[in-house]
Amino acid sequence: MIKMALNRHRFHPSYLLMIPVVVLLAFTYAQRPDSSIWPLPSPLWFKRARVVSHWSCSATAARRRYDSGPVKSYSRLQRAEAVLATARVAIKEAARSCSKRSVYPDPDYVPRGLIYRNPNAFHRSFLEMEKSFKIYVYQEGIPPLFHTGFLKTVYSTEGLFIHEMNKGQVFQTSDPDKAHVYFLPFSMALMVRYLYVPGARQIPEIGLVFADYINVISDRYPYWNQSHGADHLMLACHDWGPLASSYVPQLFNNSIRVLCNANTSEGFNPSKDATLPEINLKTGEFSGLIGGTLPPSKQTILAFFAGRLHGHVRHVLFDHWKEKDNEVVVYERLPNGTSYDSMLRRSKFCLCPSGYEVASPRIVEAIYAECVPVMISDKYVPPFSDVINWDLFSLKIKVRDIPNIKSILMGVSQERYTKMKRRVREVQRHFEVNVPPKRYDVFYMIVHSIWLRRLNMHIQDSRSTQDSTEE
Repeated sequence: MIKMALNRHRFHPSYLLMIPVVVLLAFTYAQRPDSSIWPLPSPLWFKRARVVSHWSCSATAARRRYDSGPVKSYSRLQRAEAVLATARVAIKEAARSCSKRSVYPDPDYVPRGLIYRNPNAFHRSFLEMEKSFKIYVYQEGIPPLFHTGFLKTVYSTEGLFIHEMNKGQVFQTSDPDKAHVYFLPFSMALMVRYLYVPGARQIPEIGLVFADYINVISDRYPYWNQSHGADHLMLACHDWGPLASSYVPQLFNNSIRVLCNANTSEGFNPSKDATLPEINLKTGEFSGLIGGTLPPSKQTILAFFAGRLHGHVRHVLFDHWKEKDNEVVVYERLPNGTSYDSMLRRSKFCLCPSGYEVASPRIVEAIYAECVPVMISDKYVPPFSDVINWDLFSLKIKVRDIPNIKSILMGVSQERYTKMKRRVREVQRHFEVNVPPKRYDVFYMIVHSIWLRRLNMHIQDSRSTQDSTEE
């Protein structure tokens, strides 16, 4: 038996005919740019299942397909989805850790503490985002309606994001085929300024601009039509952002909308939409906004608010508390000579009631002043709530409980308040404005919110659907 086996492997003259073929194959392979991955296929060659977090085949099955025929070419969308799938697996693995501190090294900052829902998962997600995430900014459109925005008003986060995206220094790609998300660079605030008809209850002119812009980019590029807008991004800090997007149903229902007006009663969907922090840069300066806090002995005010009478919530607040209490201090206009910033720093709690809409710049103002935010709104989704646990450093009071504000706040123990104040200090870095942006600041956190929404979807183009049918 052994002799028969050896005889089968004896040299035969016909083997000489194979030498030129072997040499030709070796030369051809040497020219391949990806020869380092031979003989195993690249992970990008794996066919993904419809379940977003798993590969559909093992390396053995992939090798069997490779050996049985020519190498498959993969579409742009399939390559992008493969990169995202790899990130999902890494983040899910990191999420298994129950540690209060990330295990990943980082020269700038290592997330730790209870303010994070899962420090390890957040950190790994952030690192994966920095490594892989690419945003393409459409170049169509001209200022002032596109590619620019306000930098000195309550809409400053909208303008700052647009400016940073146009700079192209972080996350942006000039090659749309390499992008995971496509940014529609219109400024909602500037459209209201130039197109809104005073006194009108609808904004059809702005809705028409939205619709025309999407018609243009969907005619020039394949990306909108491939995903029905799901991997496209709009960002708006004006209250009318949700309304304007409703003029394009696919934009409203499918696209990632980053909105200051994160009102779930007006169609805000936290699984695909993200909250944009509202930051009022009154002078355009952002240095010195954080700090200058007072010791507890000088925080003599229980709760503070000052602002104009905007919307139903403030009507209720003023009816019960406007200039009626020495501990719950509520003004429509501050007395002459009184500093707004000093009042924030002298207060233990800062009241953040909704205005005409749910968002309020006072939330970030309170964080800057190390004053515990008290959000008074029924339908608001706070910024970055996928990552940070707002319940540990802020309070939420329903509108119907406004008459009980004082008793609610006095019921917070000193121990709990001390922890909340410390955690407010810990989250400040995530709301800090920097130009250029710094890792973990508000710009990076906004991008991370977008990254999470893109990870939360799996887009299949017609080509991948056809491939799955054939197999």
